[in-house]
Amino acid sequence: MPQVGSAVPTFDAIVVGSGATGGWAAKKLTEAGMRVALVEAGAALNKKDFTEHTSPWQMPYLGMSPKVLKDRPIQGRCYACTEYNSKWFVSDVENPYTQEKPFWWIRQRIVGGRSLSWGRQSYRMSALDLAGASHDGYDVDWPITYSEMVPYYEEVERYVGISGRAENLPQLPDSIFLPPMEFTCGETKLRDAVKAKMNRTVTMGRTAILTKNHNGRAACHYCGPCERGCNTNSYFSSPGTTIADAQKTGRMTLFTDAPVARILMRDGGKAQGIEYIDARTREAKRIHAKFIVMCASTLESTRLLMNSKIANSSGVLGTHLMDHIYQAGVSGIMPIAEAKPWAGMPRRPNGIYIPRFRNLKEKSTNGFIRGYGYQGGSSPGFNFGAPGFGPNYKEAVRKGLWSINIGAWGECLARKENRVEIDTTRVDAYGIPVLKINAEWGDNEKKLWRDAVEQGAEMLAAAGATEIRKAAPDNFSVPGFCIHETGTARMGNDPKTSVFNKYCQSHDVENVFCTDGAVWVSSGCQNPTLTMMAITVRTCDYIVREYAKKIA
Repeated sequence: MPQVGSAVPTFDAIVVGSGATGGWAAKKLTEAGMRVALVEAGAALNKKDFTEHTSPWQMPYLGMSPKVLKDRPIQGRCYACTEYNSKWFVSDVENPYTQEKPFWWIRQRIVGGRSLSWGRQSYRMSALDLAGASHDGYDVDWPITYSEMVPYYEEVERYVGISGRAENLPQLPDSIFLPPMEFTCGETKLRDAVKAKMNRTVTMGRTAILTKNHNGRAACHYCGPCERGCNTNSYFSSPGTTIADAQKTGRMTLFTDAPVARILMRDGGKAQGIEYIDARTREAKRIHAKFIVMCASTLESTRLLMNSKIANSSGVLGTHLMDHIYQAGVSGIMPIAEAKPWAGMPRRPNGIYIPRFRNLKEKSTNGFIRGYGYQGGSSPGFNFGAPGFGPNYKEAVRKGLWSINIGAWGECLARKENRVEIDTTRVDAYGIPVLKINAEWGDNEKKLWRDAVEQGAEMLAAAGATEIRKAAPDNFSVPGFCIHETGTARMGNDPKTSVFNKYCQSHDVENVFCTDGAVWVSSGCQNPTLTMMAITVRTCDYIVREYAKKIA
């Protein structure tokens, strides 16, 4: 609870943002005995809004409301933003930003943030990912090593529950796993062929969805549309797990509808607290604390630092923006005679994963460095493209066929020219200056993307697939749309070239921390959320073990 008798509510810590990282920060700090204010820009979550079991005919517009695109022209591009849950996503009208080049910024403002609708693919970064510069000479290594990260990965994995298969690959370290989901026949055929003919691994996706009861949560029942919520908490989201644990301590106070405008400073160069805008009244309010942990998401945390005009003695704040380049896809038909398609449930909420195989020992391939991994799947479906008409056509449709598709997620190099800054001419609905984003793919990403398309086609051909289709030439994804944005407030040992140190503590303002994707040095090709959570746990352990002694 807030400190009694204070005109401004005062806590030990303020955590900005309630998503995957913010939930972990609230859990770790409250369980260590601290009084925490968890500040969320969006509304409180009502589990009645979970619609994973709602059918289209139960929706006013059959799940396709035109209002989604009217108020959310950017958010509506995301498959997860629909009539079912569009209010979880920001209104682009009320929350604008400036794009100097196309950049689709997908944002959710609700307790739980994007942890409600993320894809839940959960992969560790490897020693190679964290020390890429030592391998190929580009940019700099992370200030933390894989061996330092292992215990924090393990703590997150034991709590969250990650289903997957152990493969013993150095470029994709194994996690602590729950039982994996099963391959389909088409995926098994691809796995066997690719291993035998190309010595590459096809594994089951590693996902934060339970395959057995775990930590008081029920195993997944395969209903399918995870992006619309999960009443059984079988998938990982912060409200039903980390935030719930923090609330149980009695030491967390949740502030909702509270977009943070700036960090308040006091004499001595330390932060005093935050100023937020009450979204319902538009009144500016304050909260004070001994220290602040920013978990607002990559670009929101950097926007907060910039609007606060702090933590940029290095001059690199806002630079080195990254996202994964993707949509490098290929598809085909697998040579499996019996399909038996079925349109109903169960629907496995997962797919296959093909780990990075490029530039593991060599520095570069075909003129590019770093690498990519694939996600995809194979399943039987109705053959609506069958020839003929009448009874023969109906029979051919019902007989079905096995489709297969894989698409690559590629590493984006950290480049200083990919950057964000404050647009001094625009504000959002709460009067807070907005971001101006300037980012585009470089030659390395484009070469990597093209190689992934060709290699994907070769792998499908090795498995005997026919009618192979490749992504249209140079049809690159729009930056930001992979929703894996990282960078812009990188960590490092040198205050002249980084914003935060190895414990995600500001070089300039010692009682300000950040543990979301803003602090990343390089992107790897793996989905980032598992690593973000592990970094948060590591930082909170440091705060409890070392920093708290200074402010006791």
